[in-house]
Amino acid sequence: MAGKVFLVGAGPGDYRLLTLKACDCLKIADTVVYDRLADKRILQYASNKAELIYVGKASSQHTMTQDKISQLLVDLAKAGKTVVRLKGGDPFVFGRGGEEALLLQENDLPFEIVPGVTSAISVPAYAGIPVTHRGVAASFSVITGHEDPTKEASDINWKSLATATDTLVFLMGVANLSTIAAQLINNGRKADTPVAIIRWGTKPGQKVWISTLAAVADMAQREGIKPPCIILVGEVVKLRQSLTWFDNVAMKPLFGKRVLVTRARTQASKLTAALEEMGAECIEAPVIAVADPRDNYRELDGAIDGLDEYQWIIFTSTNGVEHFWSRLEYKKRDARALYGKKVCAIGAATAQVLAEHGIRADVVPARYQAEGIVEALKNELAAGDNILIPRAAVARELLPAALSAAGANVDVVPAYETIMGDLASDDINEQLKKGDIDVITFTSSSTVVNLLKIVPAVELLKNARLAAIGPVTAETMGKYGLRADIVAEEYTIEGLVESIRRYYL
Repeated sequence: MAGKVFLVGAGPGDYRLLTLKACDCLKIADTVVYDRLADKRILQYASNKAELIYVGKASSQHTMTQDKISQLLVDLAKAGKTVVRLKGGDPFVFGRGGEEALLLQENDLPFEIVPGVTSAISVPAYAGIPVTHRGVAASFSVITGHEDPTKEASDINWKSLATATDTLVFLMGVANLSTIAAQLINNGRKADTPVAIIRWGTKPGQKVWISTLAAVADMAQREGIKPPCIILVGEVVKLRQSLTWFDNVAMKPLFGKRVLVTRARTQASKLTAALEEMGAECIEAPVIAVADPRDNYRELDGAIDGLDEYQWIIFTSTNGVEHFWSRLEYKKRDARALYGKKVCAIGAATAQVLAEHGIRADVVPARYQAEGIVEALKNELAAGDNILIPRAAVARELLPAALSAAGANVDVVPAYETIMGDLASDDINEQLKKGDIDVITFTSSSTVVNLLKIVPAVELLKNARLAAIGPVTAETMGKYGLRADIVAEEYTIEGLVESIRRYYL
């Protein structure tokens, strides 16, 4: 039985502009065929079992020709696969989606078109330039900038195009800029017409250059501007001066900053989202991963079986809560198992996860670290209290030692382990060598230790500003000869982001 192909627009670059239907298609895909302009984070919506095939095309550099891509879709569909062909922007706006759809139709293979947010409108919008504006521009045209200038006859009607609409949007075309400008001027467009070149629009690396039709080609050559770019011609370009928002440092204080996020892949999204909201470009480098404990939960399961013996349970991380709860449910128990026990959470985030499971923490220390727990509990514990601490297999011993010294009976059981994460270390090291990373975030001592395992020289990290989630992490950094430039005052993700923001004010 034949499969089905979904020709899906991935949007202009900002992965959050992906449509809901595109997400739904990715979830059911057996194979995803994607190109260069699709942000790779979009692939997170695909199943872990999906086959990923990169067929990216850059200017004059083709991983696979268009004919071969179209045939690949046919072959995959004939093999019974559900295929997502993921294209930057919209598949029918210079995306050659029509060619792919026609070949599928010729082979009697089912397909669907899933439109994407086109870069023709969204990229100018992110640059603060509306393609139409009352009293300025009542019409716009979208034109390919890729046409071969050596062709005997152009497919573009330059005489009509030059003055037919108020705003002209050329998709790509940096290499042909001198031809484009000359054709427009020669056919009646004023030489002093404003022009904007927008590179990597809608992404944190977005850059905008402003010129005029007469001077834009020389400016592009002087500045060394390279694809992917959109070229915008028209009086609406002047509105950028008033409408800049995305790359406005007053509104996005971290715009232009590249931040290395070393948190576990499953937990990085919260930190990444907060930093990107402030304009940063985040590179996720999961140097740690959360795994089951080596004893396959033997100790934790035993502690859960003996919960009646404990007066207190102390959770020192959100991971501890989640793994504890997973085993509680595995044993067909729920929040009622904690009846009559007092619960302490190391901080607001851990308390929130407990609340989501129906448990309100009795104690949340003012300082979100082991020392804070000790201080908060010093007047709460009774001599001989039994305390359970489900935590990482390797962690600081300060808390159980201090509680034992206070007369409590403490059982520390491994609820999870932090192990080395999976990441493309070569790419990260190359960026560190070039000084392309502005900030490196450390959310635990483990992230410090594990990043240093993949970095060939500790000096490479000193090219960036180093941000620690709290003093314990900063202390670990110091042991390896690193100084924390930024230390969060509140030991949370929110506190870390706020400290980075203030650093750059």
